Amino acid sequence: MPSLKDLKNRIESVKSTRKITKAMQMVAAAKLRRAQEAAEAARPYAESMGAVLGNLARAARDSESAPKLLKGTGSDQTHLLVVMTAERGLCGGFNSSIVRLAKTRIEDLKAAGKTVKILTVGRKGREQLKREYGDLFIGHVDLSGLKNVGYGNAETIAREVLGRFDAGEFDVATIFFNRFKSVISQIPTARQIIPAVVEEEEGAAEAAPRFYEYEPDEEEILARLLPQAVTSQIFSALLENAASEQGARMSAMDSATRNAGEMIDKLTILYNRSRQAAITKELIEIISGAEAL
Repeated sequence: MPSLKDLKNRIESVKSTRKITKAMQMVAAAKLRRAQEAAEAARPYAESMGAVLGNLARAARDSESAPKLLKGTGSDQTHLLVVMTAERGLCGGFNSSIVRLAKTRIEDLKAAGKTVKILTVGRKGREQLKREYGDLFIGHVDLSGLKNVGYGNAETIAREVLGRFDAGEFDVATIFFNRFKSVISQIPTARQIIPAVVEEEEGAAEAAPRFYEYEPDEEEILARLLPQAVTSQIFSALLENAASEQGARMSAMDSATRNAGEMIDKLTILYNRSRQAAITKELIEIISGAEAL
């Protein structure tokens, strides 16, 4: 059984830990509000960009002169997985959920005989994937030291991805991130960005066809918009990840703070019992000595 001094030191240590986790929870809560607002503000732009590209792509995808980013290379043998995680830990299962989804996709692709390449964004995802799939890595983007994610960071990632695509290093690119839903809920998401995925509008088959005249033509507009769309999707994923990370960290630190409080209560009870037992033992020894005289 630990001594009274050991118990007292342990209580003080847990109290110090509780102060740290409480402070981290408050910092995450402050950052979460800004990150959530940024993520939610980016969604309408991303949806509008997708709608515009969808209208253009539906008209141009059967054309032989359609951009390569739209029609693809004609093969899906080589897949690039862009795994986007955080630079820091202490955020619950935020990083692990993204890595778990990426691992599932990697195993499915390998089982189908596909070639897999991995580009990591964020240190934590790289550390987890390196143990099993280090030979599949082709690059890493370091975002450490950044206070806030900016559009320039998305452009850096997009340039590398688009450069590798133009060089013929892969056929399909997919990004992995967490979509922010609430403080306690973040949804691991895989989104294909190359070639562009054209989603059919609900009721489009029954609705009367709509015709637009474009100047310049659809192919030329798409050739300019598609690289920007890739950057926009990466930027949106970075913002969703930032909000999800702070939400997960806030939830994790709240749980850690409550667990520390419960541990302090248990240790305090144990300390009081040990102290009472020591006092009782001393009293018994004094009484026994007095009776012996």
